[in-house]
Amino acid sequence: MIKIAITGGIGSGKSYVSRLLAERGIPVYDADREAKRLTATDEVIRRQLIDLLGDTIYTPEGMLDKARLAAYLFSSPDHAARVNAIIHPRVKTDFLHWADRQSAVPAAGIESAILYEVGWETLVDVVVMVYAPLPLRLARVLQRDGSSEAQIRARIAAQMDDEEKRRRATFVVMNDGVQPLLPQIDALVNLLRQESWL
Repeated sequence: MIKIAITGGIGSGKSYVSRLLAERGIPVYDADREAKRLTATDEVIRRQLIDLLGDTIYTPEGMLDKARLAAYLFSSPDHAARVNAIIHPRVKTDFLHWADRQSAVPAAGIESAILYEVGWETLVDVVVMVYAPLPLRLARVLQRDGSSEAQIRARIAAQMDDEEKRRRATFVVMNDGVQPLLPQIDALVNLLRQESWL
C-alpha cells in the first residue's frame, strides 16, 4: 500500500483536500484529531504530561486542561519540543497501526501540519503540500476558530515556513481561491496512478 502525506500551514485547506481524497477512495488519518484523542485517553501520554506539567494539567474529573497545555506549548519552541516528544511518538505508532488496517485499499494518507517538523515524511511515499497565501490563511482561521490574529501568527511561527514545505513536497495543490481545486485533486490522483503509485 502506498502512503501519502497531506501537509500545509494552518488555514491552507488540508482537511478539505483530505476529504476530497477520501471521496476518491484514499482514506486519510487526521494526525491532529488523533493526537487530541490520544492526549486525552492514552495512559503513557497522561503520565508523561503530568511529569512535565504537574497533576493540574488534568482536571479532577480527569479531563485534559487544553487551554493550559496550549499556553505552554505555544509559549516557546523548547516547550513545543517537549510536548511533541511526548505526544508524537504515540501518534506515529497509532498511524502505523491504522495504516496496517487499510490493506484493502491501494493507498492511504496522513494529514499533518507538522509532517516535516516531526520527521514523518519518512513514513510516506508521496508528500502533497496544500498551499494558500498567508492573508487568505489568516482570514480562514480567524473566521473558523475565533482565535486572535496574534494567536494565529504565533501558531504559524511555530511551524516550518510554507515555502520550505513547498520546496520539499512531491506535489503542490494550490488552494488560493483562484485555481479550481477539484481538477487539481483529480489530476493528482491520475498522476499517482500513471506513476504506478496507485
